[in-house]
This record gives sequence, C-alpha cells and structure tokens, in this order.
Amino acid sequence: MTEDSAFLELLTGGAAGEILAAAVGAGGGELLSWRADQVDHHGGGTTVAYRAEVLRDSVVRSEVFCATAGGALPDGVAILGDDELQVGVWAAAADPLLPGMRAAMNPAAVSALFENCGLGKGEVGLKLLSYRPLRRAVVEATGALGRLYLKVVPPAKVEALHDRHQLLTRAGVPAPKSLGWSDDGLLVLENLPGKNLRSVLRSGGPLPDPSELVRVLDALPAELLDAPRRTSWLERTEYYARSVGNVVPELAASAAELAAKIVAESNSGPIVPVHSDFYEAQVFVDARGSVTGLLDVDTAGPGDRLDDLACLVGHLDVLAQVLPRHASAIGAYSAHCLSTFDRHVDPRQLRLRVASVVLSLATGPHRVQEAGWRQATRERLLLAESWVEAADRVNRSRRLQEEGIHHVSNA
Repeated sequence: MTEDSAFLELLTGGAAGEILAAAVGAGGGELLSWRADQVDHHGGGTTVAYRAEVLRDSVVRSEVFCATAGGALPDGVAILGDDELQVGVWAAAADPLLPGMRAAMNPAAVSALFENCGLGKGEVGLKLLSYRPLRRAVVEATGALGRLYLKVVPPAKVEALHDRHQLLTRAGVPAPKSLGWSDDGLLVLENLPGKNLRSVLRSGGPLPDPSELVRVLDALPAELLDAPRRTSWLERTEYYARSVGNVVPELAASAAELAAKIVAESNSGPIVPVHSDFYEAQVFVDARGSVTGLLDVDTAGPGDRLDDLACLVGHLDVLAQVLPRHASAIGAYSAHCLSTFDRHVDPRQLRLRVASVVLSLATGPHRVQEAGWRQATRERLLLAESWVEAADRVNRSRRLQEEGIHHVSNA
C-alpha cells in the first residue's frame, strides 16, 4: 500500500468517524453521521472534506469538516493522534488559511454586510457552494432584497483578485463586479443575471452561439498579460497521467502512454489573455441564450487560447458522461463548439489539448468520492484516448488533401 493509499484509508474508513467524533465532541457537539465529500492529495499528504450531521444545542445542523494527514499540518487546527501519525482537523468555518471564512459563514456578519451594501436588514441565508480546503471557497448569501457571493481566498491574494475584477468589468468583460474586500481574504461579488450554461444544458433552454463565447474571450484585456501565467493543460499532462495511476494503479501504464503521445505531438499557440478555467459552469446566459457573465477569473492571465477552447469542449464531453439523460443535447452543443473553434485554432492541436483536459478530469470522481469512481476514471481515460484518435484522423485527412492537391498539380 502506498503512503497516499494509507492516508486515504485512514481518512475515509472507519477511523475517520472516530476522528470527527472527537473533534465535534471537543466543540460541544455530537456527531450523528458523516460522509467523505472531497479528497485532495498534495505535498506528501492527503486532505479530506466531510459533510456531517451534528447535534449541537439540541439542533441538528449540516456542517463541513476537514482532516489532513501527512505533510506539514497547518497551524491553528486540532491535532489528534500520536508522534508516529498526527491528523489535523478543523471545521470549514475555521479554515486556518482562509480566515475570511469566519465572517463568510457568520449570518450576523453577513447580515451587516448586506445592510452596508444597501440590500436591506434582516436574516440572510448562507450556502457553501464550493470549498477547496486551505485554498478557496465561495458562499452564496441570500437576503430579502438580493443575493451576493462571498469568495474567500488567502488574505495575500484578495486585493489582486479585487483589482482583476475591476480590470475586467472596465474592459467590458461580463465578470461579476467586486463590491469590495477585507484584509482577512473576503471578496464581495455582485450577483449576475441569468443561469450558468450547465443549468441551461440540463433544462433545454436557448444556448449561446459558440462564436459569442469566442468574442467574450477576445474581450479579455491586454493588461492580463502582465499577470502571473498559469501552467498550461499541456504542461500538466504527464502530472495528470501520474494522478490517474496513483488512484487506479492498473491504469498507470495506459495513462502514461497516452500522456507521452499527447506531449510528443502537441504544439503551443501564441500567448494571449486567457481565462484559464473556461467551462460551462463559468458562463452565465440569459433567457435568449446571450452571455451575461463570466465567473472565476482568479487565474485569468497570459496563456494559450487552445487551453480555453479545449477546456470548454473537454468539460462538455465529460458532462455528457455524467448526465446521460442529457448526453445527446450536450454532445450536439459540444460538436457545434468544436466546429466553430476549429476556425480559430489548429483543429488537430485543439483535439490534442481536449485530450489533456479530459485527462485532467479523470480523477475527479475519486476526488469527490463518487460511487463507482474507479469505473468512472477508466471511462474518462478512454474518452481522452478518443480525442487523440480524433486528432490522428484530422492529421490523416490533411495528408490525403495534400496528396490530392499534389496529384492535381502534376496532372
């Protein structure tokens, strides 16, 4: 058993319940039930997030907890175990590297924030939409007169993120307007009109023409070229293959072989402003199918346009696997996007980059501890292989066309 496997077994098996029960009990509560919700392997250690039902002050609440083992344990967390193996445990609302969570998950503090933003007094509802322990979180806050989104990042990053939102909105990019930030890493974002593209694909509503998506990317301002560059999907391809092998060892050889082929046959395009995580959940559209918003601009900066276009197509193809009832509609829209994007970038390189994106998503079912995650990982690896085969078909078609032109010219 590898070290990662040992940590995973500790943090998702029966011992995890004992660890959580001890942590909840120390805070005056009683653990009623729990389930592992997210797994992250990092720096020699493993961190797991849990959804738990807790009895506290005679009220049953749903709460999020985290536990980490291996690697350096963050300061400010409860430490359980002995000298041989220690486990750090914390509630999401007390994330040691995200101090803004204390305010973002506090109804009284958020209620005061709503009043300061002119959204009225009274109670607010809070929903933790996403949470990557020690990294970032998004909380949806709803009051009587409106809705805000609270993004929590490490304090050292929040001012730059506020500035990036301002830069994009000034340039006409439909990113959420930042209403301000706090020293503890809390960024306040306005609510955007419409629904995200993923929801529209599920409901069957009007979809944006892919050319409009390209125009949104074209509107990204040149000033983003001065931002830090995020590593390309292509540059991370071999890392993703190793990740697949780590979680499903019998797939290690085929994942490595696939990654080697992608890397050997891929080229990078020119450096331009990119979103860096451009997929259907990040795009908001209105009832007519027009784009009204672009979310999660944290990593927008210099990069390869292939990455943004491939990211969308790759996510759509994986989404079709996840939502088989809607696979036909999703597949049709993915094909429409692909044919449009082919007019803007090299079609063969686009398909190779889509393969990298799909490979990056192969361990997603394991990360969220989805039932049947081993088979889902295998299916995503096969999907990535199919995109490399599609790139090969483009290459063969080109050769045939070139040979045809050559024969005609010699006739």
